[in-house]
Amino acid sequence: MAAPSPGHSLILRVQVPSTTDATSTIASSVAAVGAIVTALDVVESTPEMLIVDVSCNVGDDAHRDRLISSLESQDGLEVHKVSDRTFLIHLGGKIEVTPRVSLRNRDDLSRAYTPGVARVCMAIHDNPADARRLTIKRNTVAVVTDGTAVLGLGDIGPAAALPVMEGKAALFKSFADVDAWPVCLDTTDTEQIIEIVKAIAPVYGGINLEDIAAPRCFEILARLQEELDIPVFHDDQHGTAIVALAALYNALRVVGKDIADVRVVVSGVGAAGHAIIQLLHHEGAGKIVACDRQGAIHRGRDLADEHRRWIAENTNADGFSGTLKEAMVDADVFIGVSGPDILEEEDIAAMAPEAIVFAMANPTPEVDPVAASRHAAVVATGRSDFPNQINNVLAFPGLFRGLLDAGAAEIRTEMLVAAASAIAGCVRESELNASYIIPSVFDAAVSPAVADAVRGSIQVTSQEPEHALAEIGA
Repeated sequence: MAAPSPGHSLILRVQVPSTTDATSTIASSVAAVGAIVTALDVVESTPEMLIVDVSCNVGDDAHRDRLISSLESQDGLEVHKVSDRTFLIHLGGKIEVTPRVSLRNRDDLSRAYTPGVARVCMAIHDNPADARRLTIKRNTVAVVTDGTAVLGLGDIGPAAALPVMEGKAALFKSFADVDAWPVCLDTTDTEQIIEIVKAIAPVYGGINLEDIAAPRCFEILARLQEELDIPVFHDDQHGTAIVALAALYNALRVVGKDIADVRVVVSGVGAAGHAIIQLLHHEGAGKIVACDRQGAIHRGRDLADEHRRWIAENTNADGFSGTLKEAMVDADVFIGVSGPDILEEEDIAAMAPEAIVFAMANPTPEVDPVAASRHAAVVATGRSDFPNQINNVLAFPGLFRGLLDAGAAEIRTEMLVAAASAIAGCVRESELNASYIIPSVFDAAVSPAVADAVRGSIQVTSQEPEHALAEIGA
């Protein structure tokens, strides 16, 4: 059974006899099956009975069913209704469109719509660049998916992906005041996706690709970057790479090692792994060994896709050809973006002294974080219930805030590095320790810092030769 969490939060409306120990009986009954009570509210009271709303967290649906059965087995206790708080928050969707202008009278209507709007239309027709000033384009991002690689759920389709894309849009707004809208496409054809995104691009100041399976995501990203005049970003690749690099900067400070000297093992060479490897390589990590299901990627392997070939040509200079477990021996850093429970405690024990472990598979990491912490100096995961959560929300809102503010036409590698440095810098020297290498996702300073850094990097690099993000993840 999974541990109880807010992701499985319930409200049970329960009727009990109005005895002096009524609420304590309910609380003890909930605790007896391993659920966690978060609130008890009496909503109705008579001399004979109480109606109580019990808020609690469970681990999964089976745990919920056991809880209900346990309560109903108590004499005189009735469960009237069970509400799932996670589903409640999604009722009707999580985002909406609201006007930014008042429409109180005919004059307002004449300016916002016809006939006055025609003048604005013609101004944009005569000078298309004015669309950034005079429409939502200046602050709006499309969150585009085909639903083929959603969370850890895989290919569940565009409709089932929509709650995730809505959530992403809500995060954009909450953390950086960027207006974002889900665009869930009912096609997995690469050319169709490219053409659809190109066709809708006039509305948006940027494109955030999301949950598109590898290797198709690489071509879609590269083509759209080449063919559009607005920034195109794949969060599964570059958002993850930014935050992983930020965490690594600080973890290396904790253990007193240099990125150029450490031996890094990366498990997983899909969208996230490929981008992490390329960004680490760009930042001077010269001792990277990347592993897929067949083991280490090296020049001697027959590699079918160009992305693995790039990894083979630019990493693993010693030609190591063993398994992931063999690669872990004497490694300084492990970065996992692969699957659950593929490593054991002894694999972490075999690493170099003062090792760093980023086990980022979600919801179940590559290795048990508690076991890893018995041997590694620094441990991070993608989960919120362990220290050092590597979460993309630290990167993408501020990144796009900076891109939109600067009117950027593309994303360059320097912008990713600037964003990572800004995130790392939000952990002050006085705060830095093995359990705090990355700021909280609720640290209000992060998004503005990232936005400022991205804007600054655009100004610094604007006079340099063309060097677009195509080099990273293309």
